[in-house]
Amino acid sequence: MPEVAPNNLDTLIGRLVVEQGFATAEEVDSCRRELESSSSASGSGTPVPSLAQLLVNKGIVTQRQIDRIKPQEESRTDQQQIPGYQILSKLGAGAMATVYKARQISLDRLVAIKILPKKHTNNQQFVQRFYAEGKAAAKLSHPNIVGALDVGKAGEFHYFVMEYVEGKTVFDDLTERKRYTEKEALDIIIPLARALEHAHNQGFIHRDVKPKNIMITKSGEVKLADMGLARAVSDREAAEAEQGKAFGTPYYISPEQIRGEMDVDFRADIYGLGATFYQMVTGQVPFDGPNPSSVMHKHLKAELTPPDHINPTLSAGIGEIIEVCMAKDRSRRYTSTSALLADLEAVARGEPPVQARRKFDLSSLATLESNVEMQKPKSKASSKQRAEDLFSQPIFWIAVAGWGIALILLIVVVLMAGRS
Repeated sequence: MPEVAPNNLDTLIGRLVVEQGFATAEEVDSCRRELESSSSASGSGTPVPSLAQLLVNKGIVTQRQIDRIKPQEESRTDQQQIPGYQILSKLGAGAMATVYKARQISLDRLVAIKILPKKHTNNQQFVQRFYAEGKAAAKLSHPNIVGALDVGKAGEFHYFVMEYVEGKTVFDDLTERKRYTEKEALDIIIPLARALEHAHNQGFIHRDVKPKNIMITKSGEVKLADMGLARAVSDREAAEAEQGKAFGTPYYISPEQIRGEMDVDFRADIYGLGATFYQMVTGQVPFDGPNPSSVMHKHLKAELTPPDHINPTLSAGIGEIIEVCMAKDRSRRYTSTSALLADLEAVARGEPPVQARRKFDLSSLATLESNVEMQKPKSKASSKQRAEDLFSQPIFWIAVAGWGIALILLIVVVLMAGRS
């Protein structure tokens, strides 16, 4: 983001401290005149403090108060830098970007603008991922996916304009109410599965399905958000560059993402959806631990506690769907998002999840065959062991000697009988 000229920045600071009631307009004007006087007297040789520094030095405001208005300062600054948009407020900030609520002046509509922080603008990986999100979202047109409107660069910073969704996230709900009823969860998971089905049919995988990325509008519509980790399945160059790296969120990440496999596909999203569904109906994440590493290790190795063991009110169908979604071996998950959607809609109608039960049957058969194969060498080994144990017993050899003596005596008796 380009730097704002000192006088413009001072103007912003002065306006904000007055608006917040931290200082009076007279105090700000007095400091501004002092700065102008110092600047004229010093020429270009001596550094002149900023208005914020002078206000703090004079004890008119505190450093903490200046820090509190910095986000507003940034948003006002961004407003000056993005042509055609008026920044209204800050919606949130993360490691990758800051999101603002804004008004698109030409169409007089509300939008959300995601801005890449200045500290990341020289990091090509961050910049490329930022634009990849915009391009991925732009190729997806579905009522259950947050729409992309524009992506571009203004000055030295990058921005992504998207549909503004007024509402809450599933994460917000979980924080407040702990868990959903089965019907409430299905009413959200089914539209989410439709969104993923659309993305997968277009050749994209989301790779970060989680409660924070599921938005619910005030009218109850479900929207899949944040395509920040989305990637085209066919993008082999990106897959090779990311090989060996775990992209995703620890509580919902699939085993193949943890291992950094190159051929991650739609089944990673199915796992994330299953993990999200699990938390929604049980009130707890599938695997927990003291740190991300321990959580991911459990995704790889630990056995999943069936959701109906935690929430006994769940129907068997819901538990079966979640367990198939979260199979550690992705070949045992759903063969397509459409198959998953069919099961979800069936359970919502009160019918059994046919696809999940078929997967369970095939899995049971495979397990049975594996057990039979494992037992075969064990039988041979145990027979051999029993023979070795028998030969090592003294009584065995006493018996053999006894039978041998009896046989010799029998032969002697027969020979003597023959001579007589």
